[in-house]
Amino acid sequence: MKGFTHFDERGVKMVEVGHKSEVFRRAVAKGRIRLRPETIELIRSGKTKKGNVVATAQIAGILAVKKTPELVPLCHPIPLTGVDISFEFGEDYIEATCEVRAYYKTGVEMEALTGVTVALLTIWDMVKAVEKDENGQYPFTRIEDVHVVEKVKETYSSQ
Repeated sequence: MKGFTHFDERGVKMVEVGHKSEVFRRAVAKGRIRLRPETIELIRSGKTKKGNVVATAQIAGILAVKKTPELVPLCHPIPLTGVDISFEFGEDYIEATCEVRAYYKTGVEMEALTGVTVALLTIWDMVKAVEKDENGQYPFTRIEDVHVVEKVKETYSSQ
């Protein structure tokens, strides 16, 4: 097992990355929200009362990626070069994918995980009125399987 990087005998610390080279970094995270099939159809047809669920979730996810160092205490602020959030629809779920890119000294997987999670939370918030049962509970709705699909670190040699 590797040693811990965020604390030592003096306490909590942010990992030093100053000695590292800036290289291309990319991370892709995915996750799903389970919804009633009727809710999926409302989203697909653009008939939700709160507006365009997909566009709103994309914007929320991108904003969350940019705010990751404010949300996750020991994350480095990273100069991002790109963020893409996309969705695939199933009969009773929406799968969100967040891809984050940067040229920097440390990876962007926390940003990708934050982006996908906030995108899914936004979907939930926008459709919660139709997902609730008669007791105000969410027996079907759930966010699941949030994970990093891919992490890329490419070093370039000058020729």
